Amino acid sequence: MSNYLNDIDAIASLKAAQGSSWEAINPEYAARMKAQNRFKTGLDIARYTAKIMREDMAAYDADTAKYTQSLGCWHGFIGQQKMISIKKHFNSTDRRYLYLSGWMVAALRSEFGPLPDQSMHEKTSVAGLIEELYTFLRQADARELGGLFRDMDSARKAGETSKEADLQSQIENHQTHIVPIIADIDAGFGNAEATYLLAKKMIEAGACCIQLENQVSDEKQCGHQDGKVTVPHEDFLAKIRAVRYAFLELGVDDGVIVARTDSLGAGLTKQLAVTQQPGDLGDQYNSFLDVEEITQENMSNGDVIINRNGKLVRPKRLPSNLFQFRQGTGVDRVVLDCITSLQNGADLLWIETEKPHVGQIAEMVNKIRETCPNAKLVYNNSPSFNWTLNFRQQVFDAWSEEGKDVSAFDRAQLMSAEYDETELAQIADEKIRTFQADAAREAGIFHHLITLPTYHTAALSTDNLAKEYFGDQGMLGYVANVQRKEIRQGIACVKHQNMAGSDMGDDHKEYFSGDAALKAAGDDNTMNQFG
Repeated sequence: MSNYLNDIDAIASLKAAQGSSWEAINPEYAARMKAQNRFKTGLDIARYTAKIMREDMAAYDADTAKYTQSLGCWHGFIGQQKMISIKKHFNSTDRRYLYLSGWMVAALRSEFGPLPDQSMHEKTSVAGLIEELYTFLRQADARELGGLFRDMDSARKAGETSKEADLQSQIENHQTHIVPIIADIDAGFGNAEATYLLAKKMIEAGACCIQLENQVSDEKQCGHQDGKVTVPHEDFLAKIRAVRYAFLELGVDDGVIVARTDSLGAGLTKQLAVTQQPGDLGDQYNSFLDVEEITQENMSNGDVIINRNGKLVRPKRLPSNLFQFRQGTGVDRVVLDCITSLQNGADLLWIETEKPHVGQIAEMVNKIRETCPNAKLVYNNSPSFNWTLNFRQQVFDAWSEEGKDVSAFDRAQLMSAEYDETELAQIADEKIRTFQADAAREAGIFHHLITLPTYHTAALSTDNLAKEYFGDQGMLGYVANVQRKEIRQGIACVKHQNMAGSDMGDDHKEYFSGDAALKAAGDDNTMNQFG
């Protein structure tokens, strides 16, 4: 017997035990409400989704074609619509997650207004967005199940037993919209204790996976901008442990930690690492510093001096009081970051790169896998990259190396629309199309995400609507380009009253008040125009 039928029986028994005071309670209605609220707390969600991620990671290890994907979200409605669309088009949410971008929280959710990605926004807004996303996803479950319940009632009333049985099967086998969220905690918003406290809030809100980066918290920059400053490994590892302790304290024993390194594009450090002996982790971190040998003649007031291989050297310090790394050490620092993170509790890696290039990523991953064979990546398919230009230049460079004539192309101007119909552009587009599968197979990428997709889609669609509506198209600009497409594509929110919960509210009114219920879904409801 299904959970749904079991719940009806259990509530019926409870009702009988309560006597006449519960006479008006309908056990099936109560069972429906219970089914529509499957996940009672954020921790229920975190435990459920952590299991999904672990199973997906194992499936990827067995077959790299089974990589996972997500899109970034900045509002609960956006996350809800993504999962509704995925279920509509693919009949399953398998291997499809949501990503919570710190960049979008800063730019779109702060009470200070739009902010750059520098951890200046209220840190509690991160946990708040996780809770909001899952509130909307739970509402998507309730709405979908509510429709099935109403259809089942109609079939039962019409005596259509076969249809009723089919709908009951759909209810019993309903796939939830609840999926894992990979949640960005930036650099932890402070020290390890601050990281732990915020991680707890995020997990309690439902996060099963937390992404942590190795930048200095109070110097934090967007991974695709200049001026990034990293911390010594021990500082970062302490924060990884803080997140793990938060998961364990809350009973999410298989919570997932993504360790992100920004070292490829970060040329600065704020502090020297503590080292006890040559070759230890602190010594390895300091070995990448740009230094000059110290002499009596070149000593300056306030010099910081370290011992390197028996010689006294001075790390180059900038007017900002930051120390700089040697040019060309980025890859080696990334590899060391990743290995030490995996060896100290991280589950997945994130390498922030300056371009989407399978070969570049694979080169680093292969070096990491010499020590950690099972290393897997989360990769940012970032809108900060000019994908068209990058891939056209990659094809241009490959053709040049092969000796193919590229004189018809200006490498610096390959973004130009004049090249759109060329063979070069077509090959580049095919490489973009297969990038995720290629990178999953060749570069160890388990999860592909786009950080800011709806930031850009909202801007693009708003620009098009404003141009048409405020121009000579008037209302046709909205009807032809929005509503008519919603209707014909079967977009659920064309019935926006239903999406906002009006029909569920009517159900509850009937449960609570019976025939006296004042419902919104009568003949005069204009939503009936949409069938």
